[in-house]
Amino acid sequence: MAFPAGEAPTLHAIVLAAGASTRFGSPKQLVRMDGRPLLHAVVTRAVEVAGHSVTVVLGAHAGDLSALLRHTPASTVVNRDWQEGIASSIRAGMSQLPGAADGVLLMLADQPSVTADDLRRLAGAWRRQPDTIVAAQYSGITGVPAIFPRWAFRDLAELRGDRGAQILLQRYIDRVSRLRMVSAALDIDRPEDLLGLEAGAQPPPVTD
Repeated sequence: MAFPAGEAPTLHAIVLAAGASTRFGSPKQLVRMDGRPLLHAVVTRAVEVAGHSVTVVLGAHAGDLSALLRHTPASTVVNRDWQEGIASSIRAGMSQLPGAADGVLLMLADQPSVTADDLRRLAGAWRRQPDTIVAAQYSGITGVPAIFPRWAFRDLAELRGDRGAQILLQRYIDRVSRLRMVSAALDIDRPEDLLGLEAGAQPPPVTD
């Protein structure tokens, strides 16, 4: 897709935060990091990159989590089918996608070390090649955060099960550009992950 000179493609961010945090034992989105809840921090970074064009998908614990977002410009949608798996949350987020969006940034609510600068690098890489999927590469895998262009919207809206966007990254492997993002390797899945982070076990900075 070609864009007129001086016109940048429009990005919308979807933050996936519907999980029940079963292995963590309590809503990990509420864990306080640097003095504020994890979900609030992640959404703030999304807003820094996508402005007001941010949707947060809630599910389990939606009542508790929605209160965190009252003073952010992000909108929320509740995924009533969150128990199906992450694909249902992607579908819920895609149902709120603005018609003007040229790309969608998928983010997880439990990657605390992914910074706004990481997301800006991802968005910059995508804007240079807006017909390409641009995905983070870390720990030998390609995954989220990732930006999908308009031609992939239908695929995202039709995902099923608990594999999420990973299946599309494999299906369209020849149309994926990878961006090294070591910070994305760390996610908060179990209490010990949080303890490691608090102890300073953070990934090294990315150098290009």
